[in-house]
Parts: sequence; structure tokens; C-alpha cells
Amino acid sequence: MRTIMLLCFGLIGGGLYGNERPNIIYILADDLGYGDLGVYGQSHFETPRLDQMANEGIRFTQHYAGSTVCGPSRCSLITGKHTGRAYIRSNSNRKPDDVDVGGDTPLPAEEITLAEVLKPAGYTTAAIGKWGLGSVESTGFPTRQGFDFFLGYADHIRAHNAYIDYVWKNEDKLYLGNVIEVIDFSYAKGIGSVTRDKIVHTQDVFTEEALTFISNNQEGPFFLYLAYTLPHANNEGPRMNAIGMETPEDLYEDRPWSEVQKAMASSITYLDRDIGKILDHLEALGIAEHTLVMFSSDNGPHAEGGVDPTIFDANGPLRGIKRDLYEGGVRVPMIAYWPGSIKPGSETGHLSAFWDVMPTLADLAGVETPEESTGISFLPTLLGETKRQEAHNYLYWEFPVERFGGYQAVRSGPWKLVRRNTMLPGTPVNELYHLGRDLGESAVLNQVYREEVNRLLKYAREAHQPSDLYPLFYEAATDE
Repeated sequence: MRTIMLLCFGLIGGGLYGNERPNIIYILADDLGYGDLGVYGQSHFETPRLDQMANEGIRFTQHYAGSTVCGPSRCSLITGKHTGRAYIRSNSNRKPDDVDVGGDTPLPAEEITLAEVLKPAGYTTAAIGKWGLGSVESTGFPTRQGFDFFLGYADHIRAHNAYIDYVWKNEDKLYLGNVIEVIDFSYAKGIGSVTRDKIVHTQDVFTEEALTFISNNQEGPFFLYLAYTLPHANNEGPRMNAIGMETPEDLYEDRPWSEVQKAMASSITYLDRDIGKILDHLEALGIAEHTLVMFSSDNGPHAEGGVDPTIFDANGPLRGIKRDLYEGGVRVPMIAYWPGSIKPGSETGHLSAFWDVMPTLADLAGVETPEESTGISFLPTLLGETKRQEAHNYLYWEFPVERFGGYQAVRSGPWKLVRRNTMLPGTPVNELYHLGRDLGESAVLNQVYREEVNRLLKYAREAHQPSDLYPLFYEAATDE
């Protein structure tokens, strides 16, 4: 039934190349900060392949994740909706007894995903890596959401462990040879694990599987969603404040850093190396010019597993980290690479976000974007046709997690409104910033620009759609 409904969108032509639609690879890092790549200012460690990818493609300087934590950010990406409309808006709705198959809130069957948008255009689809939008027994599992193939973690908590005992290959377990010990901990209200015998790192498994998928589908068109888990920490229970970074190789053993900082830097450089393998493989197969590759991160940098993000300036000039709706929590690197179609060395300040990926890929495939999407295609920006680029009136986020008080944020032009305590009694705290003059969000301008506060509050009311799963109180109409 869902396929029939999607076909009703209809093909609107043959895509960018007529009948030859481009392959699409979307690579997602986990907790990589805006300042964690050389091309975004990182000088402490190396990311040569992503820097090269940017120098031969286009670098976005004002691209935003779907949220400030994994689950809602990935939901926004996969379903093309900001968190005021998305079904999943936080990581907190877990069932702690669902250890083996995962306890994340699943996508409902009626949700339309990137894979389901692309399949009517003839795309073979795969998701490899971290999913986190539904367990193997749920409606949200990738093979029940339009993906022809899945290999990886279904559940966020299991994805913390890079040396896990098994991953899912479609709906069967693929054992990796690692021996783990399951532990109970209260931090995430679930079950975690630590590994006793480390044999296979999942980063290596995901890369090899991605290379195989590309080889097997090189005639195209294919869509590969490659969601790596580096540089996320293994932040389980007693490891929360210990060395919780797991990388297959210490690439910086000669540097005068702590062990955890060496591991953090190594994890990002190792991630960079594997992305280089993907790009080299496309060249070797002769399909690089027929493949759009995009790279981004699901939210800002973390401070877990003993990591201090200030040591390597992981958020660059931005304020905040993961779990903040300040810029450092949601503004992320975004690089697109497509030889022959994207002008090398391009840079754009176009305001864009995860929910724009769906309409962009729909444009590439020559199919219509689902009406439910809140995104705008940035394909004109990729192709250097900036005069055709439509702009957002605003970007919107909400983070309805009571233990943090609840947040909202609105970006419109240079203005940014951050709203705190939206889930607590009383009036939320509003903070207005002008990012053009104050990228670090240090000067609150509420009293000087009250009309801007009210304008952005109006956008917030327009963007927020009530959800039974995520109550959010924001009834104040003006600044306090």
C-alpha cells in the first residue's frame, strides 16, 4: 500500500541526467563537531581526505543537524521534517527491558523515508551503520522503511560499543567474534555492555560492507546511507568518566596528549581514512562522476568517555556542544562532492538543515517531495545556480527533554532565538542573538530588539506541532 501511495507522487522527468539518475551516498558521522575537520579550522590532528573532498567539492558553513542528539537528528534526516513536526524528537522514550532488540522509539509504518522516496525512481537502497529509529521487531526497522539492505546497529545504546558481539544483517544477527559483558546502568535507563575480547571494530565492518554494496550496484542507481559511529564514545556506566573512546588504531601515539585525547583524535582520522576508501573506490570503478557524496554529522561534539571538547576546539568558534541548541550543538560540517557537477573549491553560506536533504535527493531522482517534508532542496546551491536557490524563512528545533528543562531554537537570517525551560512551570527564558555580529552567542539582545524576539516566537508557534510523546509548554507570546 505504501509503495502504491509513493508512486502517486509520480516521476517528474528523468532526474538530472535524463534517464540516468546519479548514485547517492550520504555519510553521517556521530558527534563530530563543527571544528573537528581541517577544512573547518582543526589544526591539532589530520583529516586529509575530508579536506580534499571539500577542496574538490563544496563546503557548507551554515548547515544544521536535525537536533542536538542522535535519535531526533536522524529522524529529521530520514523523514525530511524538523523536530517541530518529526515523530521522534528526543532519545528519552526507551523501554529499559528491550535489551536484545533495542528500545528506541520506532518510526511508525506510515512515515515516508528517504529510501521510499527514491525507490520509485529505480534506486537500490541500503543503510549501513547506526540506525536508532526502530528495532528489528518494530515498524521502524530499516528493511520495513524502504531499505533493501541493512547492516548495523538497530539501537542507540548498543551502538555505543564499537566492539559489540553482533550487528544486524537485515533481520538476522551477524556475530563478529567479540565477547562482551552486559551491564545494567542508570544513566541512560537501559542496558549497556563492555567488551572483554576485542577482535572486530564495527567501523571496519561497515566500511567493507559499503565497498561491497557499491561494487555490487555500480550499474546504479543506488542510494547508500552510511552512518558511522565514530567519534561517539562508549559511555556506559563506570566508563562514563574513564577512557571511553574506541578506535581500531592509535594514530597519534607520539603526541604529548592524554590517552583519551589520542583516542579521540585517532577516531576522527580513522573515520577520515575510511571515507577516503569510499572515494577511491568510486574512482576505481569509474563512477565518481555519476555519484553525489555528502558528508555531515548528527550533532555537535560530545564531552563523554573522558573527552574534553575544548582541548581540540571541537566546536570551533561556536558556543555549546551536544545537547545544546546553541550553535555548537546543531551547526555541523557539511561537504558535498560530485566531480564534474559541483565546482571544486566552492563554499556556501546558504542556510540549510537535515530536513532539506529529502527534497534535494528527490530533485536529483526526478520525483516529488512528500508534502509532509518541511525542507527546501539545496540542489541549485550544489550546482552553483544560486539565483535559483529558494531560502528558508526560518529554521526550527525543539528538544523536549525534561531533565534539561526543554529547549526551542529558531534561526531567521542572522537572528537566533534560544528558548530555555520550555517544559518547566512559568515563562520560558528567551535569549536573542545576532549571529552575524556574535557567532559565539555571548550577547543577549532581548531588550534592544524586542520586535525580533516576537517575530521569532511567532515562527516557533507556527513550527511546533503538538505531540503526545513530547509535551512542550511555550505559551508565552512575548519576551519576559
